[in-house]
Amino acid sequence: MTAVTTDANPQDARKAGRIVYLAAVVLLCAWVLVPLYFLLINTLSSPEAVNSFPKSFFPAFDLGSLTFFANFGGMLSALKNSIIVAALTMVLSILIGAPAGYALSRFDFRGKELFRLLILLTRAFPLPLLALPLAVLFIRTGLDDTALGLALVHTTLAIPFAVLITFSLFSGIPIELEEAAWTLGCTRLTAFTKVVLPLILPGITASAIFAFVISWNEVFAAAVLTIENRTLTAFLLQTLGEAPLHLKFAGGFILVVPALIFIFAVRKYLFAMWGIANR
Repeated sequence: MTAVTTDANPQDARKAGRIVYLAAVVLLCAWVLVPLYFLLINTLSSPEAVNSFPKSFFPAFDLGSLTFFANFGGMLSALKNSIIVAALTMVLSILIGAPAGYALSRFDFRGKELFRLLILLTRAFPLPLLALPLAVLFIRTGLDDTALGLALVHTTLAIPFAVLITFSLFSGIPIELEEAAWTLGCTRLTAFTKVVLPLILPGITASAIFAFVISWNEVFAAAVLTIENRTLTAFLLQTLGEAPLHLKFAGGFILVVPALIFIFAVRKYLFAMWGIANR
């Protein structure tokens, strides 16, 4: 009787663990998908349906709010500015972050651990504290109200993620592969481009995705440092402050959907990144 009880306990524990795991997955999916679903419903509903209660679980497919935004002056320009700034942020963060991650992974130097800590601490520094000095500096250098100036600010926000992600990815690739290439006549640069880079490319792309999302969602620096050439987030913040509720839902939908489409299009690189990092 005792033996049966002993054999049953591990099975019960595993079953309980699977139940807890599935419940956590369901809650996480609901946490992410339910707000997006209601955002979609309210975006595709009429103003009367948006303000009514209880809410319908099915959209009425009223495109009035989206049509209003498509024809609203400045919206397409703000969308273009967001894409330009996000693309520049992706390129700059990878050009700066990837070499730093490679150096942290392959070289030992004094203060290496402190340097990694300082990279993380840059994210703890409040951006509003730098708003006034940045505005003055950008006005003096002519970078105010430009896509490049805003991309530089967003790059400083994305670099810590780029450095730490690429550091973990480079650390997952054995250095013996590079050493073998050196013995076959490759220089450090050619060994990197022909051996390491093809293996690390999915991770580099995933790091660029994080930089894109950071730039796309950032609103404080975009609102402070731009006036005419606002990004989509700053434009929506400026125009939707006193707007009706159905237009706010439409603005949120327009802001969220491009980022979701971009992430969905490159999702395989995200999976590849975790595969490289866990090897």
